[in-house]
Amino acid sequence: MGMLAGAAIVFFAYIGFDSISTHAEEARNPARDVPIGIMTSLILCTVLYIAVAGVLTGMVNYSKINIDAPVSDAFRQVGLPWAELLVSIGAVAGITSVLLVMMLSQPRIFLAMARDGLLPTGFFGAVHKRFRTPWKATILTGVCVATMGAFLPLRILAELVNIGTLLAFVIVCAAVLIMRRTHPEVRRPFRAPLGSITPILGILSCLLLMFSLPVANWLRLAVWLVIGLVIYFSYGIRHSHITMRRVEADAKIALGQK
Repeated sequence: MGMLAGAAIVFFAYIGFDSISTHAEEARNPARDVPIGIMTSLILCTVLYIAVAGVLTGMVNYSKINIDAPVSDAFRQVGLPWAELLVSIGAVAGITSVLLVMMLSQPRIFLAMARDGLLPTGFFGAVHKRFRTPWKATILTGVCVATMGAFLPLRILAELVNIGTLLAFVIVCAAVLIMRRTHPEVRRPFRAPLGSITPILGILSCLLLMFSLPVANWLRLAVWLVIGLVIYFSYGIRHSHITMRRVEADAKIALGQK
C-alpha cells in the first residue's frame, strides 16, 4: 500500500500529458500528431524521472532525502550549495510551466462543454475576437487556481487533483467501451491497440491508484461530484444539445403517429 499510495501521489507529475488531447482542435493533423505528442512526451519524461531518481538515491541515502525539496537538498548535503539554488530556480520554473499548461487546457474543456449546452454559452463559450481564445473561461480558471493555491496546502491540492484526474481517466476509458457498442459507425481516426483490453486495463489501474489514496481524498472528491451533479441537473441536462435532439425526435415521432 505504501508504494501504491506513493504512485498515486506521484501521478501528479503525469497529469499534463492529457492536456495535449484538449488542444486537438489546434493541431494540423490531430489523428497523427496528438497520439505521437502524448506517447513521445510520456516516454521521454518517464525516462528522465527514473534517471533523476537513480542519481538522487546515488547522491544521498534514501532515508535522508528531504521529501519537500529532494533534488536541491541532495546537492546541499553533498556540499554544492550553488547547485541547490540553481535546481530550486529550475523547479519553480518547471512547476509554473505545468500549471500554465493545465490552466490552458481547462478553458478549452469549458468551451467544449458550452458547445454541447452543458454550461452557459454566453460565458464559457465566449471566444475573444482578436486572440480567438475562450478568454472569459481563462480568467475564471486563473482566479480559481490562484484562490485555491493561496488558501489550501499544496499536498491537499495535489491529492485532490490526482484523484479527480484518475476518476476522469476511468470515465474516459469506460466511455470508449460504451461508444464502441452504442456508436460503432462513428469514424475513428485513431484506435487504441489491443481492442477492449486497453481501456479495461486503464480502468483497473486508475481504480487501483484511487483506492490507494487516503479516505480524506474520497470525501473531497464526493464534494466535487455533488457540486458537479448539481450544476448538471440544474442547468446542463435541460440545455444539453443531445437531450434537445432527443426531445425533438420524440416530438416528430409523436406527431407522425397522430
